[in-house]
Amino acid sequence: MYPHQAERLTEALERSGLDALVAASPENVAYVSGFWSLSRAVYPATEIYAVVARTGTALVVPTIDGLAVAEGAADAGHVFPYGRFVLDHGARPGEFAEPASTAADALAAALAALGVRGGRLGLDDDRLPAARAKALGERVAGFKLAAASDAFAIARLVKSPYEIDCLHQALRIAEEGINTVLGLLRPGVTEREAATAFEHDVTLKGAAPYCTIIAFGPGSAVPAPWPGDRALRLGDLVRFDLGCVVKGYRSDVARMAVMGEPSARQQAVFDALHTGVDAALDAVRPGIGGGEVFDTTVAAVRAAGLPAFDRHHVGHGIGLEAAEAPWLAPGGGALEMGMVLRMETPWYVVGEAGLNVKETVLVTRTGAHVLNRSHRGLIVLD
Repeated sequence: MYPHQAERLTEALERSGLDALVAASPENVAYVSGFWSLSRAVYPATEIYAVVARTGTALVVPTIDGLAVAEGAADAGHVFPYGRFVLDHGARPGEFAEPASTAADALAAALAALGVRGGRLGLDDDRLPAARAKALGERVAGFKLAAASDAFAIARLVKSPYEIDCLHQALRIAEEGINTVLGLLRPGVTEREAATAFEHDVTLKGAAPYCTIIAFGPGSAVPAPWPGDRALRLGDLVRFDLGCVVKGYRSDVARMAVMGEPSARQQAVFDALHTGVDAALDAVRPGIGGGEVFDTTVAAVRAAGLPAFDRHHVGHGIGLEAAEAPWLAPGGGALEMGMVLRMETPWYVVGEAGLNVKETVLVTRTGAHVLNRSHRGLIVLD
């Protein structure tokens, strides 16, 4: 675990009066241990836990993941496998611990190895099925369980230099992928062909694409469409809304293009949305509330010529998840230096077009430092 994460999680233990924290979601497990389970990606119900205490860290994994952990896919002081999986150990028979029968048994062993034998145990329970949380509680009956998903969320609010570098890499690769697609776009190219080209480019650069939206014309008005066989036509807007993953950290970029010269309406709507992003960038600074950034952004778009503009949020944090705290929304809490935010001003007109601009920024001592490098204006294709 990097010193920054260790410090943030130790603060979480102290702040919450906990003796140990148990991460359960894939993102929180990765935050503690760096481990992403491919087997859990295939079988989402698989139990994996990462434990952090003042004495160190431990990882609980199904036996199928034991070798991946041993090959360096994780950083934890102790590893406890559970469950049956047939694996010929060959010349390395004594390398792996004897698996526990259940994940709950392995978790109890992990806590004992860390010297935590009682007290308050913080459980990352937001996405944990009630029956599973109950079974864990019964197995570690000597502990008082406390909900701790918020403790992990607070720890992850402020990013380390390593995390910022990963986010920067993911942004760079996604924006280079957009540039590759822009060079291919012409009338007749389909959304599916454009999305395939983007994902191929991103994959060649060592990242993993996710949620690729490249939508044309009226199709761009669908907020979350799968790429289809719609062909690009003269006068169509092109909405890019996509990203990729580097070392578990995500980018999310939205850019707009138009095939041929934009109409007056297309340009006017885009300019109003762009003005809102500029207002958000100007507003961001340590101490300002996410709700105040929201109000400033919405007011700027309306004043710039889109009086009907309305939103439930204009952005949020980004990191191990594409959308995480803090939220730039009514009631959103104060921003801190070191947070990374993804802000946006989307607008969808059903049957006509959808437009969006997204910027990712690092909150610095003096304001917002933009991490994107690509042009965020309306791109004219010819």
